[in-house]
Amino acid sequence: MFTTLITFIIILGILVFVHELGHFWTAKKLGLTPKEFGFGFPPRIFGIQKIKGVQRSLREQSEDIEISADAEGVRESVSVSSVTETQNFSRWRMVTGAAALEREGEEITEAGTIYSLNWLPLGGFVNIGEDEEAGNDPRHFKNQKPWKRVVILSAGVAMNLAVAAVFITWGFMLGLPQTLDEVPAGAHIRERHVQILQVLPGSPAEQAGLQMGDVIASIDGQTFTSEAGVQDYVAGKAGETLTYDIRRGSEEMKIPITLTKLASTGEAGAGIAIAETGIVSLPWYRAIWEGIKATVIMTWFIITAFVALLYKLLAGAGVSADIAGPVGIAVMTGQVARLGFVYLLQFAAMLSINLAIINFLPFPALDGGRVVFVIIEKIRGRAVSEKLETALHNIGFVLLILLVLGVTYRDVLRFWN
Repeated sequence: MFTTLITFIIILGILVFVHELGHFWTAKKLGLTPKEFGFGFPPRIFGIQKIKGVQRSLREQSEDIEISADAEGVRESVSVSSVTETQNFSRWRMVTGAAALEREGEEITEAGTIYSLNWLPLGGFVNIGEDEEAGNDPRHFKNQKPWKRVVILSAGVAMNLAVAAVFITWGFMLGLPQTLDEVPAGAHIRERHVQILQVLPGSPAEQAGLQMGDVIASIDGQTFTSEAGVQDYVAGKAGETLTYDIRRGSEEMKIPITLTKLASTGEAGAGIAIAETGIVSLPWYRAIWEGIKATVIMTWFIITAFVALLYKLLAGAGVSADIAGPVGIAVMTGQVARLGFVYLLQFAAMLSINLAIINFLPFPALDGGRVVFVIIEKIRGRAVSEKLETALHNIGFVLLILLVLGVTYRDVLRFWN
């Protein structure tokens, strides 16, 4: 459990940090000065900030030396005056908690971004001032042209898609598990086996505890290298109990399953969808292209799944049981991690794409919702009332939190009951 939690925090942290890095980097390139870029979430441990300004100091100087003589001897008369000296400076200063360390006599004329380390290790954040008064500051986010604001707001999504492509490319170089029906030319294939892609609800396989990703090493001691071989072996054996030798990660188990006649096919079976799979690795120059292509395909599939989900919600069909919140994702992270590192890369890529798509939904408080307000401003010729926009973003944020809590509650009931 502890390893699962740490793995989940690391993956989520990387994906959130990269997302915020996209906003930050783009804002800097377009001439803005983000107020803070933090690793982790507040409260702040410490930070550093580059400042420019003027250092003022007093220097005493002596002048008007007068020498006179009287009966008691020789006297000197010296008048002392103070002179203020100024010197421009540029340096880094430490920021501890909410306070910045100041030096006596400094007048700060320009303060840069605070780069901070924070207590909650869940990715990071960037403050570009999108929820603050802009004033007359020409480098403030709200005073930028609409196209610049759209680019900055969209940069986090773009970074998540780029990271997904990097993860998948890395996976192809190491060797990714995939079905062998469409293998790219020049690929190297190892560890061929028959793998379970889906377990039908209520089937004998589900009752026996089979899971998606399990490898069928043998059935009744007979090994198979293709899905057709498995299907031919179980055909006509409805009502018989077969012993499935299952490999799950590094664990092997023998599971007896009584076959039944499946309504979907009319044939005997355990209620699983299988395919011939293997570890497919590519040379780096092919891996890059295949990684980009796989990211585009995966993104399209996830978008269509979101559209179908929204349609069901609007039609009153409710939320599918396949939707998972933080608890569900953490549990799945642990399950995938046990299968191996390349499986974890694939899973992290999928999470990154999901994070990108969810963030770009046209809903208040999300990046997509903020882009919508910029587009409305462009069409109207003037911005939406700041109070109204802030109120809508706050309402959207509360609704999102309630949704997350609701899905999390269902995850807890599902995984711990």
